[in-house]
Amino acid sequence: MRVNGSVAIIPARYGSSRLPGKPLTRIHGRTLIEHVYRRVAEAGGLDRVVVATDDARVEDAVRAFGGEAVRTRPDHATGTDRVAEAAAGMPDPTAVVNVQGDEPMIEPRVIEETLDAMRSGVADIATAMTRLRDAADIRDPNHVKVVVDRRGFALYFSRSPVPVSGPTFLHLGLYAYTAGFLRTFASLPPTPLERAERLEQLRALEHGFRIRVIEVSSAARGIDTPADLEAFRERPSAAGAPREMTGAQP
Repeated sequence: MRVNGSVAIIPARYGSSRLPGKPLTRIHGRTLIEHVYRRVAEAGGLDRVVVATDDARVEDAVRAFGGEAVRTRPDHATGTDRVAEAAAGMPDPTAVVNVQGDEPMIEPRVIEETLDAMRSGVADIATAMTRLRDAADIRDPNHVKVVVDRRGFALYFSRSPVPVSGPTFLHLGLYAYTAGFLRTFASLPPTPLERAERLEQLRALEHGFRIRVIEVSSAARGIDTPADLEAFRERPSAAGAPREMTGAQP
């Protein structure tokens, strides 16, 4: 394992206003954080997968299934700030992928494609989007929408429906950064739009940084509400036989 290569860091906060203890919710014999970890570990191009958490219970649960976890401060405002603290304790990774801890359906190929987009050099941060087709999903504030320019750079992210003449796009819960940009991001003060929308990526836009957004075909949805959790429980893939973890290992 090259500890200074590409690392995926999964921020997992124990507290949640809608789903307290969400990372440790059990679905078909595994915790939610284990489902996320195993999906991320299947992605190619990663040298290390780490959970960054503020809680000893999450840390213990990750280590119990053979994963790697680090403790971070409990007062971080965003997942990216938590990722930045975890990355600061590592020997200069060349790239950092942030996959939110409530994304158990994230496809490994989407992680790979997002990492490739960041490595192309057009921007220091990249993320992904997929088309939203259901009107209820477009109205749902738990589904973050993104608008991009003609070159594929983000113009805005919002929890509200956005005025577009074409398709509406869902922002998927992952980012790939250069290590240098992540350090810069963590040093920036929060911004008005970030606070208003409760979306950390707006901090980068408000400070003048470009975010490359790639379009992917994906059915992945994050677990934000009890209804999301029940929908994931009902997915056949969530109940599949346990597999050994592949890809990056601690």
